[in-house]
Amino acid sequence: MAGVGVGALLVVAMAVLIGAMTQTSVGLGLGLVSAPFMTIATPSLMPGALIMLAATLPFFTLVREHRDIDWFGLGWAMPWRVVGTVAGVWIITQVTTSNLERIVGVVVLLGVLLTARAVVVPINRGTLGVAGFVSGVTGTATSIGGPPFALLYQHRPPHQIRSTIAVFFTVGAILSLIGLGIAGELTRDEVEAAAVLVPVLAIGVLAGTRLRSRLPLSVMRPALLLISGASAVVLVVRSFF
Repeated sequence: MAGVGVGALLVVAMAVLIGAMTQTSVGLGLGLVSAPFMTIATPSLMPGALIMLAATLPFFTLVREHRDIDWFGLGWAMPWRVVGTVAGVWIITQVTTSNLERIVGVVVLLGVLLTARAVVVPINRGTLGVAGFVSGVTGTATSIGGPPFALLYQHRPPHQIRSTIAVFFTVGAILSLIGLGIAGELTRDEVEAAAVLVPVLAIGVLAGTRLRSRLPLSVMRPALLLISGASAVVLVVRSFF
């Protein structure tokens, strides 16, 4: 990982740890928490390294929670996820680093605002298709593909939320990695960084599993929104300088 300092790597590791804890507890959070910090500290590793971690984390969830997966919803969302992935790959090949920082920041802020307002969106073929497409674009271009899909399922039972989103994250992240690889936008440094951060991811999952039964959602959600929103604002401001 040429050019990546120890300090920057420690910042990213802490963000991945907190993101993994949050996603294990509430169903999403790895991208929301980690992407802004990773884009600021180690822009050369984005988005490939974080997408690889996003593809790995759901396996920990699916080992324990796989009976309540909503296969109907996934069946309608996934084809549009493929279309969105193609659009996301195109964006990656066209934008500069500063523009990518703005995109990441804006996507995070939108996700935070929508999640904070707890907008009720009906789950049907149309909304599943839109969520799949938008998630494909943002997940490939910025590594943040969770909010569009998670919004649809936020009022479903917790086990179904976590398990369904886990499948969506895994398949979607793999599609994004394939697209980035074909376009030549996946580097060796990104692969090495993901491998180094997998143990941190596992620790975050273990801690999140314990916190899930002890830390009330009323406390964790505001904390997530505050951290994500603040980091996104910093990211957007930094992109202009």
